[in-house]
Amino acid sequence: MSRPNIVLVMTDQQRADFTRAAGFPLDTMPFLDSLGARGARFERAYTPMPVCAPARISLFTGRFPKAHRVRQNSAIKHAIYERDLVDLLREAGYSIGLAGKNHSHLKPAELDFASTYMHVGRTGDVPGPERSQQEAAFDAWLADLARERGALSLEPTPFPAECQLPQRIVRDAMGWIDSLTGTADGGGGGAAPFFLWLSFPEPHNPYQVPEPYFSLFPEGAVPDRVAGPEALERKSGPPGEKWRWERSMIEASNPGYDAHWRRYRANYCGMLRLLDDQLRRFVGHLEGRGLLGNTLILFTADHGDYAGDYGLQRKGVGLPECLVRVPLVVHGPGVTPRPANQQDHVSLVDLMPTLCEALGSETPYGVQGRSLWPLLTGAPYPQEEFRSAYIELGYGGLHYGEHDRPPLHFPYGASRFDELNTVTQSGTVKCLRLGPWKLTYDMLGNGELYDVGADPAELANRFDDPTCRDVRHRLVEELLRWTIRAEDDLPLASYVPRRAERNWHAP
Repeated sequence: MSRPNIVLVMTDQQRADFTRAAGFPLDTMPFLDSLGARGARFERAYTPMPVCAPARISLFTGRFPKAHRVRQNSAIKHAIYERDLVDLLREAGYSIGLAGKNHSHLKPAELDFASTYMHVGRTGDVPGPERSQQEAAFDAWLADLARERGALSLEPTPFPAECQLPQRIVRDAMGWIDSLTGTADGGGGGAAPFFLWLSFPEPHNPYQVPEPYFSLFPEGAVPDRVAGPEALERKSGPPGEKWRWERSMIEASNPGYDAHWRRYRANYCGMLRLLDDQLRRFVGHLEGRGLLGNTLILFTADHGDYAGDYGLQRKGVGLPECLVRVPLVVHGPGVTPRPANQQDHVSLVDLMPTLCEALGSETPYGVQGRSLWPLLTGAPYPQEEFRSAYIELGYGGLHYGEHDRPPLHFPYGASRFDELNTVTQSGTVKCLRLGPWKLTYDMLGNGELYDVGADPAELANRFDDPTCRDVRHRLVEELLRWTIRAEDDLPLASYVPRRAERNWHAP
């Protein structure tokens, strides 16, 4: 096999459980599910932090936020790493392009191609395709919606689907690939292989979708949520305070917003189908150009969305499964079909070393992720390395609670709020997933232990349950192991020195 083209497809704020293949009753992403059926789909894939920039930088550097030092969206320039994925691809002779949302440490002007978008339209970071008059009007409409209470449209978007950002992002991406490959085969006929980060801002707020997607999933067909706002009273102690604080902020900015939770979810599902149709369009274009057979496609998201669970919107507090579990599908040359890996716990941090091994490149010093290439190709791998997943949250500093009112970067009671703020991100929380169990532990010594299989809403805290003492000790010990592993400025992952001995990681 010649060096494959690589397409990293990333969505923003897509929870993992809203597709039929994941058990959701509505068929939101049939094409993605079909890719997973023909490739590999991981049921237990996790973000290292449910915040955009930290998660994205972790993916490209193979390092946890604690190590790369970016734990909030405004700290992008402080990322610490030796070499990232783009550096390695550049060394390997790849052409590198970005179409869509960046929100990482990458500098678009330094890429071979960049057409950048954010949640309210085309950005001016680098020169790109001119917007049509209708596209400009749509972007202005999006910006207005984002400023409105709830950032939720209760009516179909009054612009055609052609104006939607995924349509335009895919158009730009296909144009770049065509300019690179001409009639060549994308790497097998002398042309340099390409790496494309196809990065969609959806299904992040503002929550809007045009027809036919608006009516595709009626409100009455939307399944019940795992828990409503009444569940927040069961969240006890300091961890629960932040949940109730965030809900009070949402309610103050948009009184009665929770009455529309079914419309919120219906729009979210419609946005997923719109994304799926554009993924189908893009992959069809690769196939039509003779590129698909030599293109490795990875589909994932930076983090999830409450989508109305607990009466909350977007993200912010806590580490529930709806925020930390993300979709992960890999399809392409060398990938052995495994449509439902329910055993291995994997992370966005693992994707960088995975691509290193796929290309036969040495993993740089300081990478903390674990290569998934043996799992993808059916080769032997150290299963114990994937028994658990580790997640972080918080800026650090003081812990704020339910009744605290520290200064914010937006006014209290304003119609627009930012869920990532001084209170919701205060302090530090660590999380571990192991089997059916989940442990979170914060800087004040508050522990939470949930049997996620039996308690998907994570409401019955069993940390002090004497019958769970052995489970708690095992998870605390495992969390300590992960915390130490992610501690150093530039540590090698613990298994790397063993790779020659095992001979499973070698090209």
